[in-house]
Amino acid sequence: MLDIKLIRSEPEKIAAKLVIRGFVLDVKYINGLEREYRQLQDASQSLQSERNAYAKMMGKAISEAKTQEEIPLLKERGEELKQACIHAEEELNKIQDQLEDYMSGIPNLPDDHVPPGTNEDDNLEIRRWGKPRDFTFEVKDHVDLGELSGMLDFQAGAKITGSRFSVMRGGIARMHRALSQFMLDTHQIEHGYEEVNVPYLVNRESLYGTGQLPKFEEDLFKLQDEREFYLIPTAEVPVTNIYRNEIIDASQLPIKLTCHTPCFRSEAGSYGKDTRGMIRQHQFEKVELVQFVEPTKSAQALDLITDHAEALLQKLGLPYRTVMLCGGDIGFSASCTHDIEVWLPSQKRYREISSCSNFRAFQARRLKIRWRNPETGKPELLHTLNGSGLAVGRTLVAVMENYQLEDGSIEIPKILQRYMGGQTVISS
Repeated sequence: MLDIKLIRSEPEKIAAKLVIRGFVLDVKYINGLEREYRQLQDASQSLQSERNAYAKMMGKAISEAKTQEEIPLLKERGEELKQACIHAEEELNKIQDQLEDYMSGIPNLPDDHVPPGTNEDDNLEIRRWGKPRDFTFEVKDHVDLGELSGMLDFQAGAKITGSRFSVMRGGIARMHRALSQFMLDTHQIEHGYEEVNVPYLVNRESLYGTGQLPKFEEDLFKLQDEREFYLIPTAEVPVTNIYRNEIIDASQLPIKLTCHTPCFRSEAGSYGKDTRGMIRQHQFEKVELVQFVEPTKSAQALDLITDHAEALLQKLGLPYRTVMLCGGDIGFSASCTHDIEVWLPSQKRYREISSCSNFRAFQARRLKIRWRNPETGKPELLHTLNGSGLAVGRTLVAVMENYQLEDGSIEIPKILQRYMGGQTVISS
């Protein structure tokens, strides 16, 4: 959430920056709500002062009343003032709720270096690594490779649950697990992250804090009972919420956490897009990287998280490119995002496999995550970041397609062989 003080002090500047994201800031609406709030607040305070004064006077008046008939009249006036104060407070809360509802729908400000643009075609390529393989035979996509081996079954997934689910078996299932272990080991041993294990169900407050609610509720799976629990769309939600409402000592920073979880996304607005295979499923697995850092170090931390995700693709020998998302393609809570896109031979194009974002103080303000600045001795908002390191299913797809052999078998990258008992090929 943005700091409303910033909007008050620099409304035109903030509005101009949000235009890059395609968001029109209604400064007039915000000012109108704040003006109405101040007027109601003044009226409420006047009523409360009148009520307090009357309460003091009433006690004395009752004790001095000459007849019993005077007392109900005195109390009646006191009750009228009490109800007027309650009504004024309710009206204040309504205005406050309207203001908070509007503020919660304003996206984060893009960093100054975020390129303008409306969609992925306007993203800025930063670098490429690796050269796509030249195949001497007709390339199969991961769906055909999986069906040929009988180890990737979408019909079984549809039978068990519905469309956009799958069943993995044998060598494919084992390599999927091997990829998760390889990612976690690399992030812990080489990159210094602490592994955490978190709930896969979260409450509404957790999703609000990281920015999924209220704007993206239709993309979530929600349990239909009074508890209002949701299946996590990403480990970012529970991991970032570990420090909700806490003040972190400066000596603990940076905090670097990694977590492997399933992810559940309804993706209500994406039907008909990438519905073949494992590119866009309702359930998938991901290894997440989350960092909590001092505000002055978050830009550097974003580069590091991106490097950590890229390192996995380099170890796997998978060609990729890294892009900076333009203003129109950046996520709601992010100030800057680097997408890493892996080469898929069957599509002859790069596809997203990781998204690494700096949220600056946007999430921390909603979550009330602070650190104690040793220079001031006061609690201040810190900065949060996260990145996919990596999406396990999409990495599996990339390995299957880039390491396929003419007969439909799949070579196992050397870095994964020790996780698969020395196996070198998954045979069809």
